[in-house]
Amino acid sequence: MSPTDIHRTIDAVWRIESARLIARLTRIVRDIGQAEELAHDALVAALEQWPASGVPSNPGAWLMAAAKNRAVDLVRRKKRFESKQDEVGRHLEADRMAREPNADKRLDDLLDDEVGDELLRLIFMTCHPVLSAEARVALTLRLLGGLTTDEIARAFLTSEPTIAQRIVRAKRTLTEKQVEFEVPRGEELSRRLASVLEVVYLIFNEGYSATAGDDWLRPALCEDAMRLGRILAALASEEPEAHGLVALMEIQASRLRARVDSRGEPILLLDQNRALWDRLLIGRGLAALARAEQLSASRGSYTLQAAIAACHARATAEQTDWEKIADLYGQLAELSQSPIVELNRAVALGMAYGPQTGLDLVVQLADEPALRNYHLLSSVRGDLLFKLGRYSEAAAAFHLAASLTRNSREQALLRSRAESAESRIREAQPTILPLPP
Repeated sequence: MSPTDIHRTIDAVWRIESARLIARLTRIVRDIGQAEELAHDALVAALEQWPASGVPSNPGAWLMAAAKNRAVDLVRRKKRFESKQDEVGRHLEADRMAREPNADKRLDDLLDDEVGDELLRLIFMTCHPVLSAEARVALTLRLLGGLTTDEIARAFLTSEPTIAQRIVRAKRTLTEKQVEFEVPRGEELSRRLASVLEVVYLIFNEGYSATAGDDWLRPALCEDAMRLGRILAALASEEPEAHGLVALMEIQASRLRARVDSRGEPILLLDQNRALWDRLLIGRGLAALARAEQLSASRGSYTLQAAIAACHARATAEQTDWEKIADLYGQLAELSQSPIVELNRAVALGMAYGPQTGLDLVVQLADEPALRNYHLLSSVRGDLLFKLGRYSEAAAAFHLAASLTRNSREQALLRSRAESAESRIREAQPTILPLPP
């Protein structure tokens, strides 16, 4: 394996394992900032040693062992080693006894000791009320989603320095306030659940449509988000939005195999082979949606989005009820007051009532500060202009959208759409024959 391949492997392993590393280390050292530093120390060790020794057969376990060794050293340096030694030893022995290579934990196992999932404990810690809502989401995405500050900034449509400051301050606050590594109970659980659901959804979204990089999808993030969502729904079984979020993620995830071709290139919704959609995930998602709607007559944000996803899951591309989808987006827009929801409504309106109707709303959204550098605004505008036969404007919109996204697959798709618009322009130009001599 070449050094380049090894570095790519390390990057992939880090994406998958970093959240688990930080969660386990936080449980040991009880300091989220130190836990992240220890995890990064293990990553540096891998970068130094694996090119010479090769990638170990169980790279996640290697990183965990390296990080835990550093945790022991840290405790010793702080003169707390004697009191912590037994605790660390118990963790190491428990891991040795419980870990089975390549085995996935089942939901029942994760609910042992009421919840029993260190990732879930970490997510509740990072969503503690001592932090602002923005800091909670940014920190959790950083630690559990493995996102860079740049990727989080893209997800929040804000600047990278702002996100970096939020994360630093959040870790400092958790340490100063001595926030416990635990899952809350009773009223405290209800208070913090909304923020946790938001974070889980953003993690899923980053996996479903990556903001940056060479891959359109990051399925591992989707799987982690769905697993956490199912645990939350089991923990807060009477909370409709917990089930609504599970429904939304399950139905959306059912499309993953159809969203890219054999080369990893994106395939848009209306062009997807729906035979590839996972019917098991759709069935589970529809059941979760029914549970959410049973628990509350008024649908929340996640339940409404799940209902929209269900409209697609229940129909062929030609039979999709776009008028119902547009109505659901209208309800969601009233609830969320989000310009991004309005942009999605514009797409649905364009499908239900014609592209000009959708374009009229897009024009109104052009002055929204939050959408100023949002590539999908230009992408949607380009699509509607293309359908109206305004190919020159459509090509310009697609080129602008391509320049605003950081995902290379998405850039290629948008440039391809711009080229399609430009080819229509060339086809429409009259052929001028040369005059005879």
